[in-house]
Amino acid sequence: MKLIKKFIPYYKPYIGVFLLDLFCATIMSGIDLAFPQFLRFLRATLYLEAPEVILKRIGILAALLVAMYLIRSLCRYYVTYQGHMMGARMESEMRRELFERFEAFSFSYYDTHNTGEMMSKLVSDLFDVSELAHHGPENIFISVVKIIGSFILLMRINVPMTLCLSFVVILMALFSVSKNKKMRSTFSDNRKKIAGINSSLQDTLGGIRVVKSFTGEDIEQAKFDRSNQAFLDSKQANYRQMALFFSGNNFFEGLMYVAVLVAGAIFIATGQLTGEDIAIYALYINIFINPVNVLVEFTEQLQKGMAGFERFSDVMDTMPEIVDKEGAGELKDVKGVIDYKNVSFSYGDEEEVLNDINLHVEAGKSIAIVGPSGGGKTTLCSLLPRFYDVTGGAVLIDGTDIRDVTQKSLRSFIGIVQQDVYLFNGTVKENIAYGKPDATMEEIVEAAKNADLLGFIETLPKGFDTEVGERGARLSGGQKQRIAIARVFLKNPPILILDEATSALDNESERYIQESLDKLAVGRTTITIAHRLSTILGADEIIVLDGDGIKERGKHKELIQKGGLYEKYYRMQLGKV
Repeated sequence: MKLIKKFIPYYKPYIGVFLLDLFCATIMSGIDLAFPQFLRFLRATLYLEAPEVILKRIGILAALLVAMYLIRSLCRYYVTYQGHMMGARMESEMRRELFERFEAFSFSYYDTHNTGEMMSKLVSDLFDVSELAHHGPENIFISVVKIIGSFILLMRINVPMTLCLSFVVILMALFSVSKNKKMRSTFSDNRKKIAGINSSLQDTLGGIRVVKSFTGEDIEQAKFDRSNQAFLDSKQANYRQMALFFSGNNFFEGLMYVAVLVAGAIFIATGQLTGEDIAIYALYINIFINPVNVLVEFTEQLQKGMAGFERFSDVMDTMPEIVDKEGAGELKDVKGVIDYKNVSFSYGDEEEVLNDINLHVEAGKSIAIVGPSGGGKTTLCSLLPRFYDVTGGAVLIDGTDIRDVTQKSLRSFIGIVQQDVYLFNGTVKENIAYGKPDATMEEIVEAAKNADLLGFIETLPKGFDTEVGERGARLSGGQKQRIAIARVFLKNPPILILDEATSALDNESERYIQESLDKLAVGRTTITIAHRLSTILGADEIIVLDGDGIKERGKHKELIQKGGLYEKYYRMQLGKV
């Protein structure tokens, strides 16, 4: 019931379509119920008339029936078309909400959730919800109208026989409720298992180059087979419950006919019912059983839709860890002064990654952060744009706590170039323009020029309009890195974070990319996470960070003369240890 209460508000924008849909469904049900009654009326009136009277009036009656069924077909068109479109629009709205929620989550959510499972919730789960949104109210409404209407008409023909029929229906309802609970759990398990297949598929295809380079096809096939078999086992359990459900209800349908046959014979024998009445009664039995069948079959759709909506609700009920505080202002006119004040951070309940970090960076200055892997370098930088929130202390820009301003305005003043460059499936121009979606072509060209990218682009078959492939598969590491740099040139932020931006490149590419990065850093407050110490020799300050905090700080020459941890790292890279 909680899920249904959450589901109902999605009908609100389409209440007019919904009510008209139910009105058309009422007309359709009324016409279906009217035909046996119409036949009964004719049997008692027109069919007793002389042949010439019957022939004279039958044309009018036929025209009336044709008009009735024309109206019914128009109602069916509306229910099928507009009803499905209502469900599709609801599905689209839910998908938009779900996508917005996914975008609102911080990095910590993506650290613990799989992309394939999220895609399953966005696509297959919501399709089942769409089908339920349309067919649910319609099927229930039509079935209830037909069951109640045919029950009333059956009672008018013979009360005792209808009560016998009702007893069988009650037994059928009790059986359905008991089996329905078991079906729900199997459908919910189906959703999880298909998400597992999507997860396995996404993982394998996303890393297909690694798979092939390590000849890991057999490993991936085995992983996929396990998730595929788990889904098959889940479907087997599901279909077993469905088979019990439908076969049981089919048996009770047979009992209805047996009840009518036996009770009808008794009532005819006692003179309480005529043979003609039993014929009309049989027609209404079909009308009565049909909606019962619809409700029985609808149970499968209900369980699929509710299982999908439950998974949708689970995500929507999960609040993002990082949100704009009420009344958060816009960050404006940033000069680039950065302060970390007594900053501590831990991932969930894990041991602290950063503990009581204090760091001041003047506007326009450059600092470099070095240290062992796992020492918190990337985490420290990720706190600045609020990809994660500090668990202690505060991070300030120009004296303003970054938690007091909107995330959008904060991140608009920060540019990031990472080691692992992500390019979207599109053109070179579109990927550069991601730094400023409303940029003119002249601005895009200028950004490419600043990133020393124009010479490469001129060699491409379609220039700026050349497709880069999925994740930039058609480009080299250096070319992708230049596009990432061009994005930041176009964005033109006062604060720049370089997260080991050249560590994955060969020496020649690194030299050219470093020249572009140096050009990019001019006039900006720059934080560089460095793997290769040769790239940070000119930094205004070098911070040596490990799991225990800041160990050393100073310029390159000062730290070398100090003979501490930095000097050790530097000698190791020179091969003098």
